[in-house]
Amino acid sequence: MISQIFNPLEVQIVKVFFLCASALTLAFLWAPILIKFLFRYQLWRKKARTKAIDGKPADVFYGLHKEREVSVPRLGGVLIWVTVILVAFIFAILSRIFPDSFWLSKLDFLTCGQSCRGQTWLPLAALLAASLLGLGDDVLQIFNKGGYKAGGITFTRRFLAVLFIGIVGAIWFYTKLDFNTLHLPFVGDIAIGFWYIPLFILTVLACWSGGVIDGIDGLAGGVFGIIFMAFGIISFADAQFNLAAFCFVVAGALMAFLWFNIPPAKFYMGETGVIGLTATLAVVAFLSNSVLVLPIIGGLLVVEAGSVIIQLLAKKFLKRKVFLCAPFHHHLEAKGWLPQQITMRFWLINIAIAIVGIAIRLIG
Repeated sequence: MISQIFNPLEVQIVKVFFLCASALTLAFLWAPILIKFLFRYQLWRKKARTKAIDGKPADVFYGLHKEREVSVPRLGGVLIWVTVILVAFIFAILSRIFPDSFWLSKLDFLTCGQSCRGQTWLPLAALLAASLLGLGDDVLQIFNKGGYKAGGITFTRRFLAVLFIGIVGAIWFYTKLDFNTLHLPFVGDIAIGFWYIPLFILTVLACWSGGVIDGIDGLAGGVFGIIFMAFGIISFADAQFNLAAFCFVVAGALMAFLWFNIPPAKFYMGETGVIGLTATLAVVAFLSNSVLVLPIIGGLLVVEAGSVIIQLLAKKFLKRKVFLCAPFHHHLEAKGWLPQQITMRFWLINIAIAIVGIAIRLIG
C-alpha cells in the first residue's frame, strides 16, 4: 500500500533524509554522556605541544593554543564514527527482524556485491579501521606516551599505518571489484588499468594530509560535513542511494558533533575523527567515481595540506617561514583573525567550491 503512495524516487529521498536525521538525533542524545566521561577522566593533553612536525619550536602555535590544548578533551571524533556504525547496524538488524516492514527494509543501507558501486561496507570498514588508528594516537597523546615529546604515534608510523589502509583498499577495489576506470568530467569514463592502485593509495594519503584542517572550534566539523553532503548529492544523482544514505548519515553525525564543538568547544575531534573521516572520504570518492572532483570539493583540505608542505620546504631550504604558522588557518589566527571569522568564512568558501565540484561532476 505504501509503495503505491510513494514513487521509488520519493522513497529514496525519505530514506536519505530520515537516516541523516536519525544519526543527528542519536549523536545529539548520547553526546552529553561522552562529554561527561571525557571531563570526568580529564581526557585532554597533559602538556601543550611546543614542537612543530619538523621538530622545530612552534612558538606561534603554542602562544595561540597553550591553554585550550590542556583543558578541552580530545576524542570527540568518537561521537561521529560510533554513531555512524550504530545507525548502520540498527537499521540492518531491524530490517532482518521485521522483513515484511516496507520502510525498515528500505532504511537498511548496508550493501555489498561485486558489481555494486553503491556498496557501503567498504567506507564503513575504512571508517572503523582508520578511526581506531586515530583513537590509539589520541590516547597516547592524552597520557603523554609514544614517539612525540607531547605524546602520540610518530609521524612515520602513522604514515605507514595509513599507507597500509590505502594499499588494502586499492587491492580490494582493483582485484575484488574490478574497478579500473575513472570518470573524467566532460569526457566520460576512461580505463587506467593497474594505475588505479597507486592512484587510490595516493588519494588516501592526500586526504589524510588534509586532516590538518582540524584545530579551531567548529572548523573541521563544518568542512567535513559539507564535503560529505556534496558526495551524498553526487551519489544520489547517480542512483547510488545506499552510498548517498551513508554520506548523509556521516553528515548527520557531524552536525550533532558541531553543536558541541562550536565555540567554546566541549571537545575536539582528535585524530580518531580526522583519520577516520579522511580515509572514508577517499573510499567514497572512488565508489562515487568522483575522484577527479575531490580536489575541488575538498579544496580547503588541499590548501591546508599545501600550506604545511610549503612551510616545511621553506624552512628546510630557505631557512625561513612563508607563513607565521602552518596550516593556513593558524596563519590567519596569528594575523589577528578571530577563530569564528576563520571558521564561518571557511564554511562559506567550502559551500561555494562544493557546488562547483558537484556541477562539474554531474554535467560531465
